[in-house]
Amino acid sequence: MINIHEKTLQDLEFPTVLEQVSNHCITPLGNERALRLSPYKNKNEILQALTLTNEFLSSFDNDNRIPSHRFETINKELKLLNIENTYLEVYSLKKIISISSTTNEIVLFLEKFKEYYPQLNNFSSNIEITKEIIQKIDSIIDRFGDIKNNASDLLYQLRQSINLVKGKINQSFVTALNLYHGQDYLDDIRESVVENRRVLAVKAMYRKKVRGSIMGSSKTGSIVYIEPETTLQYTRELNNLEYEEKEEIVRILKDLTNFIRPFTPLLKDSQEFLIQMDVISAKAKYGHSMNAILPEINEERSMFLRDAYHPLLYLTNLEKNEKTFPQTIKLKQDSRIIVISGPNAGGKSITLKTIGLLQVMLQSGMLIPVHERSKACFFDRILSDIGDNQSIENHLSTYSYRLKQMNYFLRKCNKNTLFLIDEFGTGSDPELGGALAETFLEEFYHREAFGIITTHYSNLKILATELPCMINANMMFNERTLEPIFKLVVGQAGSSFTFEVAQKNGIPYSLINRAKKKIERSKVRFDATIAKLQKERSRLEKTGQSLKFNEKKKGEEADKLEEINAKIQRKLESYQELYDSNQRLIYLGQKVNDLAEKYFNNKQKRELMSELFKLVQIENSKRKKVSVKQKKAEKAKETEVKQEVEKKVAVIRKKKKTEKALKAKQPPKPKPILKIGDRVRMEDGRSVGTIDKIEKNKAVVNYGMFTTNVSVDQLELVEAK
Repeated sequence: MINIHEKTLQDLEFPTVLEQVSNHCITPLGNERALRLSPYKNKNEILQALTLTNEFLSSFDNDNRIPSHRFETINKELKLLNIENTYLEVYSLKKIISISSTTNEIVLFLEKFKEYYPQLNNFSSNIEITKEIIQKIDSIIDRFGDIKNNASDLLYQLRQSINLVKGKINQSFVTALNLYHGQDYLDDIRESVVENRRVLAVKAMYRKKVRGSIMGSSKTGSIVYIEPETTLQYTRELNNLEYEEKEEIVRILKDLTNFIRPFTPLLKDSQEFLIQMDVISAKAKYGHSMNAILPEINEERSMFLRDAYHPLLYLTNLEKNEKTFPQTIKLKQDSRIIVISGPNAGGKSITLKTIGLLQVMLQSGMLIPVHERSKACFFDRILSDIGDNQSIENHLSTYSYRLKQMNYFLRKCNKNTLFLIDEFGTGSDPELGGALAETFLEEFYHREAFGIITTHYSNLKILATELPCMINANMMFNERTLEPIFKLVVGQAGSSFTFEVAQKNGIPYSLINRAKKKIERSKVRFDATIAKLQKERSRLEKTGQSLKFNEKKKGEEADKLEEINAKIQRKLESYQELYDSNQRLIYLGQKVNDLAEKYFNNKQKRELMSELFKLVQIENSKRKKVSVKQKKAEKAKETEVKQEVEKKVAVIRKKKKTEKALKAKQPPKPKPILKIGDRVRMEDGRSVGTIDKIEKNKAVVNYGMFTTNVSVDQLELVEAK
């Protein structure tokens, strides 16, 4: 059974994540539920929650968007349904219609698209679809929230009577109004409304002449408001009818409530389903905001988080438009504990928290911001000791608290545990605290627990190199500026750069030297060696980046060369066609010239014409029939190629002419005098060798694998000794 302590969740800032998730909820009950989320108790629950969230996330990128799950809380209505002789008001009934319709719509949608959302469909399949509640309420309440006239026969009769009486009231009032207006008893406004009743605006002096009930007077007292006596009789009748109407409405609502009462468990399930859908939707939206995914879950105890981001840091930096540095970390059976070292402010604690928080999120059914080729597993316990935990209330020092934590770790730690300890061993004497920390670490190692710790202690770094399933790692620093690079490098311990940082901050070199003398020489050498290795690692990293850049550049150049080659090939083909065409014309010219010469000698016209006719026939047999349009196109192409060739030939001729003129003007360059040890090469060669010996204008050139005798005149100087 999985059990993750509340303190671990606090250390990893999991409540802050829950606040951010709850902000994506669209209902108050969903918001409350999201704030109460915690890691699931078994693997099946985790896998189901992850699959549901992942399926909901996929709905954002396809055309089959899941319908809205917004609803109004019906907790009060559910309580009333559990109490006998109570009834629901119209507003409550409208909420029940809404929640039933929403549930039905989502369940039917998931059933329809079960190929897209198989797990969400399974999740919703236990919710019963019923339209009886909706149909019953719709038969009694209209869309404006009023009880329909045909809700019962008695209500229909009462409302008919009410309308009839209201007509009589209006008729009697108009009669009285016309009567007293003719007698000039009424004020200019003639009538008004008091307590929702029409009244006559009677001049005060005539109030005794108007029969009826006084309902009030104006502020000045010049007008008295009187309801006519004839109207009063009908008003009493109307009040009685309206009272009966209210009684009938209450009876109808009670009957309707009694009809709904057996469906109370279904309504409760519907609300619970929509709350869970709201939480799943909020998790999916939160994952979408940081490009989170569901990594591959493996049964083996191994974890590979590639390009993992700290969710809170990523979202904060996204708002500020700043870069967040991802980390890649691997934990498996043969490298199950990682000891991260390096200077402060290099990102050790953030890396530790990133891994812990992502693991807790994953085990709470949330997607995590990692590369799609990442792999993850589940742990029964995640133990953490992060930050300074001095407690004034409990009178505990940092070290006392840490010892208490280590005692808890020793009780709970096993092969299914992931432990995360920041600044392991601090809070006491460095030598003694380091020795105790080393013992604890050895114990966790022998129990085959997985873990990540950060430390400055050299003995823990050495222990990580000695034990086969424990490895060192460090946060890279720029060796020149001593600025953090925020990149985790596994396989090598990190220097704390204690003296380098002190020197950078202006501490006199003499004081730093005195400090170095006060500690063991071997420790300084060990730290210096680590620092040197880190610098070398940083240099190699830069070289690797440079090589990648050059490789990319060469690839681009190769593409350009290929494009140029294709262009040259096309031009060569055009030039070849032009050359073939010209060769044919030259051949024809020679033939005609031979015929002309033959005719010049024998003066045989008939023979000349016959030969010319044959020549023309042979040439025409080779021609293909083409349209005028094609002919024009070929002619235009040929002309274009000719012009291009003529331009290039003109440029080459000009260049050669210029070079010839310059060569004629310039005196020949004096040859350098070659000496033993000079690096040389043959005039028409590429290999470079060294002159070992010079005798009688002959040089012995050493090429490393062999030597050769060459005339000095045939050598070019590459580099003088």
